[in-house]
Amino acid sequence: MAHTFRSVALDEVGSTNTEGFERARVGDTGPLWIVARRQTKGRGRSGRQWTSVEGNLYASLLQRLACSPAVVHQLSLVAGVAVIAAIVEAAGGKGLPGLRLKWPNDVLVGDAKCVGILAESQMDGRSGEVTAVIGVGVNLVSHPADAQRATTDLASHGLRLTPEAMLDVLAPSMERWLAVWDGGRGFGRVRTAWLAHGGRVGEDLSVNTGAERIAGTFVDLDADGALLMRDGAGSQRRVTFGDVSLAPPTLTGGE
Repeated sequence: MAHTFRSVALDEVGSTNTEGFERARVGDTGPLWIVARRQTKGRGRSGRQWTSVEGNLYASLLQRLACSPAVVHQLSLVAGVAVIAAIVEAAGGKGLPGLRLKWPNDVLVGDAKCVGILAESQMDGRSGEVTAVIGVGVNLVSHPADAQRATTDLASHGLRLTPEAMLDVLAPSMERWLAVWDGGRGFGRVRTAWLAHGGRVGEDLSVNTGAERIAGTFVDLDADGALLMRDGAGSQRRVTFGDVSLAPPTLTGGE
């Protein structure tokens, strides 16, 4: 199938996000997908390394956006909704049982991470536009062993895709949802779609903001995309940055 989007495929790269910014530096304004079979310096949020095994999708979208820097953080939520939509389409419209979003940038199956998203941006002071690079790593056929969090891959849930096939559904989905977002003007629709795949109200979670760890329950996303939660003292808290951990499911029934 012929691509309707620009892309470049690389055998190996340090990081597809870094490659995106390098291409922007020499004049490419996108939209351009950069795909690598392997990354040697893949990374996630907060500087974490992202293990890159062949057979999974490692891709970044470079795109110049006419938007305020104040709404760029919403791109992680936009990308999450686009990834969910792409996986549902790839699965024939049925999705996968347990497929869901975790604020702000992970796609899970059950409580196990299968997709990581890293949205980064740079402001062009002359044009007033933002150069954004949205990195998406999809565990298609394998997943890293992570002692700190559960991980999985789509093949383990019966959905077998090549990186090329995944990109064929992801690229148009991302284009559609970026158009819906419309530089932040359409974030209300993105928020509604995100909440449809996010946690239920009252779900137990904890957030490590770097300055503190807050334990509580999920309440909502606010109109800007921040996480609203209720802490153990019953106070509502607004979180704009942090690593969210979901509480393990409570076991029921007899021993």
